[in-house]
Order: sequence, then C-alpha cells, then structure tokens
Amino acid sequence: MNSAFGNSLRRRWWPLALLALLLLLTTGCADQSASDPAILDIGQTTINLDDPQTVSSGLQIMILLTVLSLAPALLVLVTAFTRIVIVLSFVRSALATPSIPPNQVLIGLSLFLTFYVMAPTWNQINQTALQPYLEGEIDQQTAYERGLVPVREFLFRQTRERDLGLFIHLADMPRPANRDEVPTHVLIPAFVISELKTAFQMGVIVFIPFLVIDMVVSSALMSMGMMMLPPSLISLPFKLLLFVMVDGWHLIVRSLVISFGG
Repeated sequence: MNSAFGNSLRRRWWPLALLALLLLLTTGCADQSASDPAILDIGQTTINLDDPQTVSSGLQIMILLTVLSLAPALLVLVTAFTRIVIVLSFVRSALATPSIPPNQVLIGLSLFLTFYVMAPTWNQINQTALQPYLEGEIDQQTAYERGLVPVREFLFRQTRERDLGLFIHLADMPRPANRDEVPTHVLIPAFVISELKTAFQMGVIVFIPFLVIDMVVSSALMSMGMMMLPPSLISLPFKLLLFVMVDGWHLIVRSLVISFGG
C-alpha cells in the first residue's frame, strides 16, 4: 500500500517539479540578459535582437517549421493523393471487405501512385527552381515563383471551370483575363472539390457491377424463401471472383493514372 501511495504521489508531483526547474532556468537566463534587453541568451547561443540579419534568420526558421507542419496537408490536397485514396476506398467498400486490404496498404499504394503521377511536375520543379536555388543562381523568391508554375499547371488541368468560377465569385473578384490572374489560394480549394467530384464519379462506376451482384443474390434468396440468410455472405465470393477474373486492381490503377492524363 505504501508503494502504491508513493507511486501515486510521484505521478502527481513530478510535473510541478519539472515546472519549477524550467522557471529556475528561465530566471537564470533573464538575469544574464538583464543588463542588455536587446540580447537574448539561449544556452551558449547569444541572439542580438537589434541585428536585422539575426532576426531575419529566426523568422526564416519559423516559416520553415510552419511549412513543415503543413506538409501533410499539402501532400494530401495539392497532389493526386485525394482522388486516388478515395477511389481505392470505394473499391474496398464495393467489395464489402472493410478490413481487406488494410488501411496501411491502401495509404501506401496511394502514396506511391501519387509519386508516380506527380513525378513529371516534381521533376520540373527540381530542374527549374530547386537546383538553380541550391547552386546559388537564383534567390528564394525567384525559386518560389518558378516552383509554383508547374504546380499551378497541374492544378489547372484537373480543376473544373465551374468550381474555379465558384471560388472566384465567393472571393468577390473581377473576372480574370487569364490563368495568371487567378490567385493560388482560390485555385487550391477549387482543385480539391473538383478532385472530390471526380473521385465520387469513379467510385459510382466501380460500385455498379458489385451492386448488380448484390441485387441478383438478394432476389435469388428471396425467391427461395431464405430471407434470414444475409445476402452479403453469399454475394461476397461472387464479387471477389468477378474482381479477380477481370484483374480489378490493374483496371483500377490504370483508370486512375489515365484520369490524370498519364
């Protein structure tokens, strides 16, 4: 009992002890820099707050960390990943196998198909923006502008004019004369809802043959008076057999790649 009480006491008080230690360290740093409020000591590193170059470097690090935190969202919403993963999820739902293939397999396949589809765009970014920037031929702003061009081209190819017009109207913008006048923050949500519509259209097409099998099996069971037997239990082998006979994964992946113009 004493041991249990001691463990409980440690669990309750160790956060307070850690907080007190942090306060002591912060107080020590404040005392060291109290003589000059424009100098901040962090460990063995001294940051001069009056130096614009030092402050600019700190802001660049903050921006880099922000971009890294948004990287998963960019990977999902500004690439082919959205359409691919939704269509593959529709395939699994149509087969009535909620855990086969597992989520890890679907996500992994979606990622590699995304890399395959986006490879021409990323190669163009590497050649026109990344490599010149690493070699010191261009600055950050020029690299950003050059790298954004292939991405916008990909987004425009997959975005419907109706969806783009919706967000232009919601932004209360004048009608753009060309693509260069369309802001990127307007283009990205239009691309996302266009991808969702395309993915759902492909999902409906995938569902139709399996829905026919379910209806045929249900009608056969009702005609035989076997209403207590779940139709999905009988239709599952037939759906799997159909999917294997037509080489379903080959057809699905081929249709997905072709839908992006590949």
